[in-house]
Amino acid sequence: MEYKQPLPHSVLILVFGILSILTCCCYGVFGLLFGIVALVLANKSRKLYIENPGNYTGLSNVNTGRVLAIIGIILSSLYVLILAYVLIMIGPEALSEMQNEWLLQQRI
Repeated sequence: MEYKQPLPHSVLILVFGILSILTCCCYGVFGLLFGIVALVLANKSRKLYIENPGNYTGLSNVNTGRVLAIIGIILSSLYVLILAYVLIMIGPEALSEMQNEWLLQQRI
């Protein structure tokens, strides 16, 4: 019986895929970062698996992490676009005033 080793970074890819979705609303930056890193690692692991499919396990983690990373990248990109649109339409000064008003209301 031959021992199959797990694909490199298969669990990390899954975790980064999940984190890309969870952090997509942190100004989009963290979601994009986690998503892109997970996608790059997933592509490397998939190429390695295609070269020697009999030697590795954990392809399901890689595929799931890849799908989650793509979803996280899309959500983060949408968030960045919406944020940019809002900043362009109302201006940074108006956004700052809205935040200050909200903070004052929270203190009362």
